[in-house]
Amino acid sequence: MTGTVTNWAGNITYGAEELHRPATLGALRSLVAGGARLRVLGSGHSFNEIAEPGPGGVLLSLDALPPAIDVDTAARTVRVPGGVRYAELARRVHAHGLALANMASLPHISVAGSVATGTHGSGVGNGPLAVAVREVELVTGDGATVRIGRGEERFGGAVTSLGALGVVTALTLDLEPAFEVEQHVFTELPLKGLDFEQVMAAAYSVSLFTDWRAPGFRQVWVKRRTDRPMPAFPWAPPATRALHPVPGMPAVNCTEQFGVPGPWHERLPHFRAEFTPSSGAELQSEYLMPRSCATGALHALDAIRTVLAPVVQTCEVRTVAADEQWLSPAYGRDSVAVHFTWVADMAVVLPVVRRVEEALESFGARPHWGKVFAMPGAVVRERFPRLPEFRSLVEELDPAGKFTNAFVRGVLGG
Repeated sequence: MTGTVTNWAGNITYGAEELHRPATLGALRSLVAGGARLRVLGSGHSFNEIAEPGPGGVLLSLDALPPAIDVDTAARTVRVPGGVRYAELARRVHAHGLALANMASLPHISVAGSVATGTHGSGVGNGPLAVAVREVELVTGDGATVRIGRGEERFGGAVTSLGALGVVTALTLDLEPAFEVEQHVFTELPLKGLDFEQVMAAAYSVSLFTDWRAPGFRQVWVKRRTDRPMPAFPWAPPATRALHPVPGMPAVNCTEQFGVPGPWHERLPHFRAEFTPSSGAELQSEYLMPRSCATGALHALDAIRTVLAPVVQTCEVRTVAADEQWLSPAYGRDSVAVHFTWVADMAVVLPVVRRVEEALESFGARPHWGKVFAMPGAVVRERFPRLPEFRSLVEELDPAGKFTNAFVRGVLGG
């Protein structure tokens, strides 16, 4: 490896001495079997040290492996290499008349990295992206290939796994028939008197945006499947021009608005697949809480609005249906997710992150694994009741600790 390797935001410089891009599965297995400490670098959209192998460790990139995406139209499934990004996967799936049930706001992220960290879209009936996974294929520390499928007892720890079990070489995902979506944007939704449940259930996917400079939400993005009805949205007026989630930014790179129908993969994300995001302009944090706590949590954040506003570019509020992945931030509870896009200055952001965590303490907030958070490991472990089972699964599949970096040790404890 020559030079340095950083994450997308540029706030993490990896300490690995080597970066390998194996071109075959056999080469990957040999690298893993012969390595001492390894981590996989996906699209780099994590904002903390989850992918950091540490000094002397090895970074692995899967982007040179054959990108074979195998769609089974009869079974409505797709087997996809772990390094493939959602934008590419979505195009291939749509060409077969099929669809993923949901997507994240940005389609440029890798499939394996997204599900491993609990990434999600929005919608009261939509779980995290990991709920689509029906089988995981891993190369474990001894170079062996292991398959773990839905229905197996250990599957609950196999998908949202923080990269701690091995190298995810492929995933098999559930699909459904392709559908169209139309996107409507509304403005100036008041926080006072907000009927959170009704607003968030108004369509297939709903997102609220604020910069915390005033009470309430500057924008509401409502994504309706055209095969489902959309009730009236009486709580806020419709936008009169196309908008970007960050106030003042041009909307040209956002997905089509004003109710123009389009394929699912061109509307469910907030940003166009052909748009290449710039790097280094932001930091991110996100916390998931029981959906029943949404109003209380939003008012708790509104109470520290003067602390948030100077460092927030935008804040997005979404809903996520419960799932069964042990380390999912939405495990076992329908959730509200509050996502912060911060300015790109860790020195000023981190104290505010601590204030957010204090404000949300009583709501049992769980952090997104790929974002900036400051919770002590002991607090994090309290929030994930299935961590003991996950720790046992790590010991089973990676007894030598090849994939257990400082971040993972902080999560697992002991």
